[in-house]
Amino acid sequence: MQERDTNLSLYVHIPFCVRKCLYCDFLSFCPGGDNEKEYFKALEHEIECCSEANSEFEVKSIFFGGGTPSFPDSSYICKTLEKIRESFHVSPDAEISIEANPASAMSDKLKAFKAAGINRISIGAQSLNDEELRCLGRVHDSKMFFDTFDNARKAGFANINVDVMSALPGQSFDSYMETLKKVLSLGPEHISAYSLIVEEGTPFYDMDLDLPDEDTDRRMYHETKRILLENGYHRYEISNYAQEKHECYHNKVYWTRGNYLGLGLGASSMVDNVRWKNTSDFGEYLKKDDIRRDEQKLSLQDQMEEYMFLGLRLVKGVSISAFKENFSQDIYRVYGTIIEKYVSEKLLQINEDYLSLTDIGLDVSNTVMADFLLDK
Repeated sequence: MQERDTNLSLYVHIPFCVRKCLYCDFLSFCPGGDNEKEYFKALEHEIECCSEANSEFEVKSIFFGGGTPSFPDSSYICKTLEKIRESFHVSPDAEISIEANPASAMSDKLKAFKAAGINRISIGAQSLNDEELRCLGRVHDSKMFFDTFDNARKAGFANINVDVMSALPGQSFDSYMETLKKVLSLGPEHISAYSLIVEEGTPFYDMDLDLPDEDTDRRMYHETKRILLENGYHRYEISNYAQEKHECYHNKVYWTRGNYLGLGLGASSMVDNVRWKNTSDFGEYLKKDDIRRDEQKLSLQDQMEEYMFLGLRLVKGVSISAFKENFSQDIYRVYGTIIEKYVSEKLLQINEDYLSLTDIGLDVSNTVMADFLLDK
């Protein structure tokens, strides 16, 4: 068996937003009264409580997500990061990221984030077409995005991700390409490009949306791969592209089943093959007692399944030798029939020690990855 992993990543959930976007199914809401102040007090308490139980770990990445972490006063975020540094063993070269909405990421906030030690910022552009942004319910316009990107550079951020979305209501192929090319002109180090998924429970789910047809959606997808590669961005995960040495460490922890601790309302964790999530009830979280829910010790089968369907999201794929090292079983004894099936269909390929999806396989990744669930 593999030696115990003593690296840890922290996810810090900031649930506050100016307004919930029409497609959003994340846990977020607009704060009222003293909610922000009380929330960050409870978050500080959780950090203190968790630090002792995880004292043997070295924190390699921290990710402030949401919600909109750039929405509250920057002092809340900076003090939270300071508390984490006091409570955990944070690596000197840890990747520390924050998500930012252009409508709330003002220049002074960006400077404060950088001064506090945050070294990576993820800006949610989604589109640079103002009509498409209005249709999404976003609170920013394209000018705000360009200003935010410029201010992030001026603040000293040398590692910037930009989120872009395709297959939006009313979006044409040409308007999507225009957004993508404008983003490329700025030279961010990382781009997350993904198609809109209309989730049940969101306002979009009950609306009659004018969505691009499937052929246009696929054309957007394939042109994204081509154009980003031509401009120096290698694809390392289904929806993520990076310039050299700028892959997101934190996100790869999820896909490779590393240890991560979720802090904050509704945050999920997986440490030493135990999964749980925090309560999603704001009042319960503020009480600071017994916030952990749905704890599950993963069986060997659970671990193998996750190793495959998460790891295959990576373009590099999964290591055949690491599978045996982790689980003391040969990957072909467990998954030989499935592997043989998809290799013959040219959806999977074997390259030395790695089993990965082919380009065609990546197009139908959900179908392939679902077959690696042993109890379907």
